[in-house]
Order: sequence, then C-alpha cells, then structure tokens
Amino acid sequence: MAEPAVRTAEPNADEGLKTAAGILSRAKAAAPLLRARSEEIEQARRLPADVVELLRSTGVFRMAVAEERGGPGLTSVQQTEVIEALSYGDPSAGWCAMIGMDTPLYSAFLPESAVDEMFPHPDMITAGLILPAGRAERAPGGYRLTGRWQFGSGITHADWVSAGSFVTSGGEVETGADGAPVWRVMLVPPDEVETVDTWHTTGLRGSGSRDYVITDVFVPEEHSFSFGTPLSRRGPLATPDAFVRNMPGVPLGLARAALDHVREHVLTRVNRSTGERWSDNYRVQLTIGEAEMDYQTARHAVYGSLARQWELLASGRSLDDFTADERIATALPRLNAFRAARRVVTKLYDLLATTSIYQPSPVDRWLRDITTMCQHIVVQDQIVQSAGAHVLGGTPLFPFALGIVD
Repeated sequence: MAEPAVRTAEPNADEGLKTAAGILSRAKAAAPLLRARSEEIEQARRLPADVVELLRSTGVFRMAVAEERGGPGLTSVQQTEVIEALSYGDPSAGWCAMIGMDTPLYSAFLPESAVDEMFPHPDMITAGLILPAGRAERAPGGYRLTGRWQFGSGITHADWVSAGSFVTSGGEVETGADGAPVWRVMLVPPDEVETVDTWHTTGLRGSGSRDYVITDVFVPEEHSFSFGTPLSRRGPLATPDAFVRNMPGVPLGLARAALDHVREHVLTRVNRSTGERWSDNYRVQLTIGEAEMDYQTARHAVYGSLARQWELLASGRSLDDFTADERIATALPRLNAFRAARRVVTKLYDLLATTSIYQPSPVDRWLRDITTMCQHIVVQDQIVQSAGAHVLGGTPLFPFALGIVD
C-alpha cells in the first residue's frame, strides 16, 4: 500500500502564506536548501519527508486555493513563478510541487460538500494520472474502481491519489452523445492504493513517479469528477487547462539554474594550452549568448501568454469564447519551454565537454532531468498538431491539451 503522507504541524497561516510575494519569497529561500539535497533526492528516487515539509512550508500547495476559502488565490503567472523558483533549486522537487498543488484546481470540479470533506486544510497534496487508464464500474452511490496507472509523481507523500478511468456499466464502456468513451477522474485515499516501485529512470529520479494499482475500490460519486463543468468554483482557475499552465516553471527553473552555474564556471576557467580566459573566447561567448537567447525567448512567451489568457478569462470569457488563435496561445509556449530548456542544457553540456560527464557536475543531472521531462505528453508533436489542426478547422489529435473536453 502507499505510504501515508508524513506531516508536521500545520503551517502557521502568517502573512507570508497569504500573498503571492510571500510564497515566492519562501520558494526562493528554499531553493538553495533543495540544491544542497539534490544528490540525496536523486538517490532516494523520491522526496524525503522533510523535503516535502519544506515545500509545504513555502505555501506552494495552497497557491491555487481560492480567496473565498481562505487561500491566496495566485494567478497562473504567480503560480508559475513559484514553481520556477523551486525548480531552480531541484527539478524533481519542483516537479512534485507542480503536481501536488493541483488539489484546489481539481476541487473546482467537485461539489462544495465534497471539497469541505476531502480537503480539511489548504496544504493537501494530490498525485496521480488523470488520463483514463482504469475502469470505474457503476455501483450504487459511486463506482468500483480497478486499474493500473503510471507516472504517479509524488505518490509516496500524497494525501489523495487521482486515477483517470473509463466509466463502465455491466462491464461495457459508456459513450457520450458524440460516441466517445466517457471518462472521469477518481480521487482515492492513499491507503487504498498499492504503489509499484518502477521508477528507475534516466532523469527526474527524485520525483518518485511510480506505477500504482487500485483493485475493486469503491469511490463515492462525489469523490469523482470530469472537467466538463465546474461545480464549486468559478473564474480563471475553474477551467480544464488550469492545472497545466504552471508546468513550464519546471524547465524554465532548470534552464536558469544551468545557465547561472555555467556562467559562473566560465568566469574562473582558463585554457591550459593558451592561457586564454574562457570568458574571452568567441565560441564560449557565442554559446552563452545563444543559450540566453533561447531561454529568454521561451520565458517571455510563457509569461506573456499566461498573462494575456488570465486577462481574457478574468473579463468573463470562457475558453469556448476564445478565438482559435487565443485558444492555442498557451499550449505552444508551454511545449516550447521544455524543448528550449533541453536545447539550452545540451549546448552548455557540450560547451563544458568532459567536465560535464562526471556525476558531481549538476549539469549531468540537469541534462538527464530535462531529457526525461521532454517525454511527457505535453511536449509531444501531437500537441503541435492539435494547435495547427484547431486553427485550420481540422481535428486535433489531443484536444484536451487545448482545454477542449467535449
């Protein structure tokens, strides 16, 4: 069974946990502590309990809790800045923070009574896969859930486990009016979930993204949701794409960390054969300049598109009111942030040559981490195809990436 979440006393709801500036300040202060633990986190292939509590103390898991429920209600831009700051310290910790803070975003699609019952405090952590990999057989009052899921990032310290599932009745998959299979996300307590230690990977090892198995567990109807209609919340964070908006914070934080590290290294290095300082070398200067160009372009695209989307949603428009160009405007910068970070780290890795290959070098870990991250579904070509198809009036292969759920 999944290990129960380890928790110290509840964080004191001081002013630092009530504002975007306060939470960002705490995240930046935590970054060097996370960096110092990076090797340990990677070796453990999960976040140690005290690292989880360090993240919790920053307020990252409560970022999206609505103000009317006593939370800080951070915008998508503000959330991304916090994830970026934590990922600057350690990408696995940043990844788990990004996944774990989805709790209040998912809760928008649950009934108010279920939110009150399931989430008694604002710092609760959710982990798991939302895409349908299991089967939820209809039963009186809910579902009997069975299946096996991959990529349970942070599942070893989660308070709730999500499990996307096809809905079945009499063993047959139900279909909607359009003929497509009906799927819902089930939320299950971790003590009813069996984790399988499959997470032996190239990178992002510390995220603990294990497989997990659920066998014939009853899930009450009110502990499940679909992304079609928000039930307990309205506004810019009650949309199907809200939980993926801050994802670019992880690769952007990683890329910035790599750039800062290599720039500092270059300033102290001298060519042994010629005596030339590396900082005076044309190739070094060009590489750093190109890497900064790639990073800054990607970062500005992410934050600019998020700010514009928030402005549109805050004005009362829904995603369905967006033009085709407005609808794709965050998905492509999000994907590009991951690919740009991989280009940046690869350039820097090649620049340092053999210095990069020794494991004490964080550049080696950053390259492995970003390589693994870029295998995530949000970084695949089908996202680009979906954007292209949408603006051309065609059929997106993965419409959910554009917030299209019907």
